[in-house]
Amino acid sequence: MKNPHKGHRDRVKKKYLKQGLDGFHDHEVLELLLYYCYSRCDTNPIAHKMLDKFGSLHNLFDSDVHVLEKELKCTENIAILINLIPALAKRYALSKWGHNAFLDNIEKAAGYALDLFIGDTVEYFYVLCLNVKNKLIYASQISKGTLDEAAVYKRTVVEEVIKYKASKVILVHNHPSGSIRPSNADNEATREIAEALRGLKVDVVDHIIVAGDKYYSYASRGVSGIIRGYPF
Repeated sequence: MKNPHKGHRDRVKKKYLKQGLDGFHDHEVLELLLYYCYSRCDTNPIAHKMLDKFGSLHNLFDSDVHVLEKELKCTENIAILINLIPALAKRYALSKWGHNAFLDNIEKAAGYALDLFIGDTVEYFYVLCLNVKNKLIYASQISKGTLDEAAVYKRTVVEEVIKYKASKVILVHNHPSGSIRPSNADNEATREIAEALRGLKVDVVDHIIVAGDKYYSYASRGVSGIIRGYPF
């Protein structure tokens, strides 16, 4: 009896080589990825099972390694490969900025901020240290977790600004909840950090909040008396 699955992997690979992932269904994308975990078996039903369990590629890829192992009853290698996808996407996106990221307008600053939080499912707070020519010196991670202790962030930001000899900074953090609306804690932290850096003659150009593919910019919303804003 003729095997209907014979040559299936080669056909899927040739399809990818010809057109990339355009035209692939989500389960086919996952099926192709799983070829590199399962050397022989049909990965199509495995891909369907994974998507049925997590609902989407987004939910699947954003899941913790241990959660994947437990829910899918899979090996650590498979869980790591799946979990690695967003981290690779983030590294790829940030690498395109290279060593010449000049964040001299809201479009560039927001673009960098969006790339900085690809795949992050918890809240992070960064200070982007810029030199006098608006070139990014370093993106310093200040904290992981909820922004609720402004004084702690103020002290740490000051330390990083001095360490990297920044002339100006852009504050960025993400809201995994999906809302870009600033909280009272966000506003208080922005105000305290700006006041602390003013004593060092360092301007806070902007504070950008990222949620998925959306962002909120204090500068573009015309928040006066706290941040310097664009253009420099």
